[in-house]
Amino acid sequence: MLIAREVAVKAATSRTLQALPKCFARPHCRNKVQTVPVPPHDVFISHRGPDTRRNIAGLLHDYLLKRGLRPFIDYRNLKAGEKLSEKIDTAIRECKVGVVVFSRRYCESYYCLHELALLLELPKIVIPIFYNVNPSQLWVGHISNGTCVLDQIELERFSRALEKAKTIVGLRFDSSRGCLSILSPFILS
Repeated sequence: MLIAREVAVKAATSRTLQALPKCFARPHCRNKVQTVPVPPHDVFISHRGPDTRRNIAGLLHDYLLKRGLRPFIDYRNLKAGEKLSEKIDTAIRECKVGVVVFSRRYCESYYCLHELALLLELPKIVIPIFYNVNPSQLWVGHISNGTCVLDQIELERFSRALEKAKTIVGLRFDSSRGCLSILSPFILS
């Protein structure tokens, strides 16, 4: 399978080079090829992969894509070898709307909390979705970040962002009922 993919990539690259004008096909001229800038993403979807990748987050991405929007979700928009934090931070800075899919283990991820904090620190529209979890069940506690130890400043930053997100009118999704409801910040418990 991997070999077939490698062959397909090389074949596509070869066809592309043959279709280019002769100047662009020569190795010494390749640096003259200008890349077209990719427009920024409209929506950034922050989620805890193992909890939501194959259900609500993935379905939301596909739905937005079919509606002509450019959603960003890590596992579909990142390529091997790209710098994870740089690419995600850039996508957050350039997006118009952030959708945060809170799940039971969302707050265990350093990366999720970093995304949340960055979205709320920038002038963005942020829409929280509480997936099989009540806002009162979310708190910054044990955070998984590999070998790094978080300092108190970062923990406070994450806690402030989480508390702020709990006050935004959001959506609650209960997968056992297939039910989506609007949550007012006054009834979040």
